[in-house]
Amino acid sequence: MTGKRYIMNAGRTTKQGQQINVGKDSPEYQALVSTLIMHPDDMKEEGIVSGGSVRVWSENGEAVFFCKEGKVPTGIIFIPYGPPTCRLMGQYTDGTGMPTSKGWEVEVEPVAAGAADKTIPGESVPTAGS
Repeated sequence: MTGKRYIMNAGRTTKQGQQINVGKDSPEYQALVSTLIMHPDDMKEEGIVSGGSVRVWSENGEAVFFCKEGKVPTGIIFIPYGPPTCRLMGQYTDGTGMPTSKGWEVEVEPVAAGAADKTIPGESVPTAGS
């Protein structure tokens, strides 16, 4: 892990709109909101393989995601908005009723193979004693 910080942007995708008929509890929807998109150069720098699990944390919380390479600028990650991203965002809404979902500073690290077996992407990372 490099200790490098990334800017996380979360947003709704067209696929989420298509999945709404299936429901937010469906495995397809859960997989969608548990997938992080990262620039291939950033993935290489962090030692992350496409399809691997990564832990993402901010000052507000942490979650685990599957990581895919995609067309995002270096230093930026994109995650479809959903329950896992909410763990990373603050509770403040600036009066809009929805937390700010863009521009969060986060850190990203690959999840070790043994730990990945115990951690489901989209869920909080287990802590010592849990």
